[in-house]
Amino acid sequence: MHIREFVIDDAAAVRELFVRVNRLLAPATMKGAFEIYIARSLAEEIDRISEYYSERKGDFWVAVDGQKIVGMFGLESSGEGAMELRRMYVAPDFRRRGIAQRMLNFAEQECRRRNRPRMDLSTSELQREALTLYRNAGYSLLREEVAMDASNKTLGGGIRRYYFTKVL
Repeated sequence: MHIREFVIDDAAAVRELFVRVNRLLAPATMKGAFEIYIARSLAEEIDRISEYYSERKGDFWVAVDGQKIVGMFGLESSGEGAMELRRMYVAPDFRRRGIAQRMLNFAEQECRRRNRPRMDLSTSELQREALTLYRNAGYSLLREEVAMDASNKTLGGGIRRYYFTKVL
C-alpha cells in the first residue's frame, strides 16, 4: 500500500468509495438524510476534488493497494498555521490493516512540510473507530456539538460531532 496524490483518473473510484462508506454509516432512520448529504457533497466537493482543494490551499491523496484505491483523504487550510483533515475514509474490506494510521501520519507530515504546525479535524458519533484513532494519536478534543444544519462538512440532523486538534 502506498499513498500518492489524487489524479483525475482516480475520480470515479474516489466517488464510489465516498458513496459506499457514507451509505454504510447511515442509520436506518436517516437513509434519506444521508442521500441528500451525499448528493450535496458530491456536487460541492467530491466531483470537483482538484478545484475544491486548490481553492482551499490544500490537496487530496489516495491510498493504493496495487491498482485499487483503498483509502482517501484531503487537507485544506483552516487558519493561520493549521490544516484541516478531510474525507479520510478506508474501504470497508481493507480496514484493520493500519491504512488509516498511515494516512493520518502522512497528513501530519504534510502539515509539517507546509509549515502548518497544527492539524484540525472532526468526525461524528457514527464513526467510533475514527474517534478511537484520533484519541490514540494524541488529538485533543476541542468541543462536541450536535450538528443541526447540513453542509458538505456535516450531515446535520442532530448527529453529534467531535472537533479535535493536535500541535505537530
